[in-house]
Amino acid sequence: MKIKKILVANRGEIALRVLKTAKEMGIKVVTVYAEDDKNLPHALFADESYSLGSGALADTYLNKSKLVEVAKRCGADAIHPGYGFLSENMEFATMVEGAGITFIGPTPESIVLMGDKIGSKKALEKINIPMIPGYHGDDQTDENLAQKAKEIGFPVLIKASAGGGGKGMRIVHEESELIECIRGAKSEGLKSFSSDKVLIEKYVVNPRHIEVQLMSDTHGNHLHFFERECSIQRRYQKIVEETPAPNLSQELRLKICETAVQIASGINYRGAGTVEFILAPDGKYYFLEMNTRLQVEHPVTEMVTGSDLVKCQIMVAQGDKLPMKQSEIKQKGQAIECRIYAENPDNNFMPSIGKIDTIGVPTLRDVRLDCGFLDGTEVGVNYDPMLAKLIVWGETRELAISKSIHSLDEVLFLGVKTNRDYLKRILGHKDFIAGLTHTHFIPDHRPELEPKEMMNDHLASFIAALSFSQKRKVFSGTAEITSNPWTSLSGFRN
Repeated sequence: MKIKKILVANRGEIALRVLKTAKEMGIKVVTVYAEDDKNLPHALFADESYSLGSGALADTYLNKSKLVEVAKRCGADAIHPGYGFLSENMEFATMVEGAGITFIGPTPESIVLMGDKIGSKKALEKINIPMIPGYHGDDQTDENLAQKAKEIGFPVLIKASAGGGGKGMRIVHEESELIECIRGAKSEGLKSFSSDKVLIEKYVVNPRHIEVQLMSDTHGNHLHFFERECSIQRRYQKIVEETPAPNLSQELRLKICETAVQIASGINYRGAGTVEFILAPDGKYYFLEMNTRLQVEHPVTEMVTGSDLVKCQIMVAQGDKLPMKQSEIKQKGQAIECRIYAENPDNNFMPSIGKIDTIGVPTLRDVRLDCGFLDGTEVGVNYDPMLAKLIVWGETRELAISKSIHSLDEVLFLGVKTNRDYLKRILGHKDFIAGLTHTHFIPDHRPELEPKEMMNDHLASFIAALSFSQKRKVFSGTAEITSNPWTSLSGFRN
């Protein structure tokens, strides 16, 4: 069954990403939008676009019934959920398939299994996947959980079983903090995910976060597209990702990737998925969780493997075999993704709001800016503060880093405070350049990542240079152009 029309149940850059591949495949694309998004590119560039009305997210992008109704009305035979929102919602996937519409994603059963941190660990224990020492049993009394934590040994990590994005997580360093952290994780889990079940894991100090991109079809093929290094995080959320992971032996790289394939095969998975691992300093790795969707950082994998993962998703959803063999998937060069957020890293990463006056354009080869906004867009607090993703490919990691720093200067988001300069400071840090990354990189290097204030003599020199540059003439061919701050400043910062 060939898919002829896809409804993208999402917004912004991921909606545009799916639209691009679908159009290349000759598939019609339908998008939806909340009223405050009606002028965004994803609402304007599809073949058809439908309003979801206004109000809270529950009334628009999270309104399952309304989305299925729109799909029926426009004659879409498939729905692509993107990432976030309803992409890992079992009830939505079930509703879509129950309406006779193809869900471009895993089966509802896989979503449930891997979305439950306790259930997934129990299932994977049966196929001998390496697990972090911990407790994920049914006895959820404070007394039993406290006893298990003491048996595991401090530090431990308390995690909401249904959690994600750092919610419902508590690091416990000593027994005196234990009960308070257990109750806090339960409370946050109940509030955010409607479940107060928690699990306890041994807390690995300074681990790396390595994840493996998977794709499985319905013909028994389970392929990996290698790994990504995702250790640069703030508040448990990634902001810089890259592939190949630096300082990782080829033997260990393949072992981790093969373990991920073993998981996909063991649960008879379908579609795109990502298995996340914790890599300890001693070289041991442990299953962390599986995301049953396309990841934000999937473009770095596409850049080094030359694969279109969205195309693979669509092919799998319509029953086709994957068009490649494992032996044909290779890594070439280095790719880095930087997530550009409307936030102030120098003020505890507080979100920013305002109007984007100007969005810059990268000029180097093999650089792309995935962005769902336009000049003049208002940035509010109703959605995730990520504005765009800058993805850069280089023949070497050194070149990819250099191109990323240069391109961050070019992709201006004037009018809104962003983390662009902070990302540059991370990429330019000696330990990042050396590939010495781990999940505590940002807190451990906080003083070094703070902005450097100019000394008075440096400031005076800067002002003098700026004044001089504005008096110069800039020549382009035979036309004489009077210099101004826009022509004389490179790397203008907001």
